[in-house]
Amino acid sequence: MKIWQKKYELDKQIEAFTVGNDYLIDQKLVKYDCLGSIAHVKMLKKIGILNDIEHDKLIMALYEIIKLDGNNAFIIKQEDEDCHTAIENYLIKKIGDSGKKIHTARSRNDQVITALRLYYKDEIKCIINLYSELIKTLINFKKKYGLIKIPGFTHMRKAMPSSIKMWTESFIESMNDNILLLNFIFKLIDQSPLGTGPGYGIPIDIDREITAKYLGFNKIQKNPIYIQNSRGKFESTILHGLSQIMFDFNKIASDLLIFSMPEFGFFEFPLEFFTGSSIMPHKKNPDFLELVRAKYNIIVSYEFQIKNLIGNLISGYNRDIQLTKSSVINSIEITKETIRLLKKVFRKMVVNKNNCEKAMTEELFATDKVYNLLKKDLSFREAYKKVSKEYK
Repeated sequence: MKIWQKKYELDKQIEAFTVGNDYLIDQKLVKYDCLGSIAHVKMLKKIGILNDIEHDKLIMALYEIIKLDGNNAFIIKQEDEDCHTAIENYLIKKIGDSGKKIHTARSRNDQVITALRLYYKDEIKCIINLYSELIKTLINFKKKYGLIKIPGFTHMRKAMPSSIKMWTESFIESMNDNILLLNFIFKLIDQSPLGTGPGYGIPIDIDREITAKYLGFNKIQKNPIYIQNSRGKFESTILHGLSQIMFDFNKIASDLLIFSMPEFGFFEFPLEFFTGSSIMPHKKNPDFLELVRAKYNIIVSYEFQIKNLIGNLISGYNRDIQLTKSSVINSIEITKETIRLLKKVFRKMVVNKNNCEKAMTEELFATDKVYNLLKKDLSFREAYKKVSKEYK
């Protein structure tokens, strides 16, 4: 039974088209929708909609669903459309008429935003923790190999001396900036949307402050229209933060692909990191780095997909927004997977000191020569011209 069920039966093709894969995506939101419902039930009791017995039955059944979900035993079907319907149907079947009261003072619109916000908060905290572990791994890598000198490149040509320390610290510094960005995004989404219905408020007095407190939100998001308009806006902001993380990973992968080539040989990986060729027996391919490099572009495409989906919509809820869920969830999973992979890479990767030293050829020190001549009272331009004659 659909929450909105009318007297007529929905056309099956229309049903499949409008539901899409939402019922599959919503498996990740079951726990969060139940947590939102638990807070809502407590609020409904406080304002007199539910009595003590109804309250207790609903809370017990909602925790039962969370446990079932944790054991992969709560399955959302296509005819359910989403987790909200599946949960409400379970409650009605389990405890009868009390389950029919749970949707009082609530719409699927504010319900889904609440579940998503809770999910986003948990996932951002998870990413920050994983990311912090990766930073520690890079710090250890720097301690081990930091003193080794390598060429610095501009325009894909040797430029000036660099080092493993300088190279590694460039990413550590950027990652710390990205954590600042993630913390800002967390603060942005840490606002409770629950209690604003379809985007125009609820026609009875409810207590939005108490549900926000129960759910651990820092504050309530006040304007009901803005709550609906922020869906997609907040999601694209999350993806911007993830794209900044993946941008660094893209550059790390590009660097490692080049500098692990036998022609350079600065970095070496364990044999078990490589795949092979179906036709060339000698090949050992660093496919994992190519995929890291590519996944940045996937997340950027998801970011622009969301921005395009929410563009040109009038204020309030529009069904187009449904299509933003998978973009965010996929991006979160890609980011976590890539962080875990790179942590392993930096733990197992070896710097070949001999190859790095061989690459430190004389032209890398041309600029040093210029500045040494300045000590002999030459102007910079005179010293530059003098040294440049050595490199025709």
